[in-house]
Amino acid sequence: MPRRDFDPASVTADGRAASKETLFDGAAAGPWRGVVEGVAWGGQTTVLAYGTDTIGEGPRLHVHPYDETFIVIAGRARFFVGDTTLEAAQGDVVFGPAGVPHRFENLGPGRLQTIDIHHSPKWIQTDLD
Repeated sequence: MPRRDFDPASVTADGRAASKETLFDGAAAGPWRGVVEGVAWGGQTTVLAYGTDTIGEGPRLHVHPYDETFIVIAGRARFFVGDTTLEAAQGDVVFGPAGVPHRFENLGPGRLQTIDIHHSPKWIQTDLD
């Protein structure tokens, strides 16, 4: 079914050019594979790539002043978002609200790979542990 959510004539381009940034090098080592901040092209989101082969490993408990959306690209993860614990697998999307401490860990077996979308033009974080 075709979608028509808005009238294209009602939107005026703001003059920004299309651009490309490299998020990560697939051959690079370490769990934090890369980051592209929205300020690089005048966007409103920052994108991070995280991946680990180690079961039980993941980012430390932290919090942001904005929402974060996690996309599980490969593997399985356990997310701790405030008082909620969620298990997510390849293809799942997890939402972390602004101001709510969160972390996640690789459940295995195998590699966990996520794309983390920060709803902010800059990556702003406070580690809590």
